[in-house]
Amino acid sequence: MIKVLIEGMSCENCVRHAREALATLPGVESVEVSLEPGEARIEGVVEDEAIRQVLAEEEYTATAIVRG
Repeated sequence: MIKVLIEGMSCENCVRHAREALATLPGVESVEVSLEPGEARIEGVVEDEAIRQVLAEEEYTATAIVRG
């Protein structure tokens, strides 16, 4: 599981955008995004830089990526 702290989400529409963007990444099996505390939980195999890039394209910032 990959936990991603996301900065810049302010509403449920943001949550939907972030979830849909992350779901497009190759290797992602499932993704859940929560407004509070501003995080995503990803199941699958995906590179940190790909996560950062796809979120940046949606104007969000991945402030931390923790694997475990």
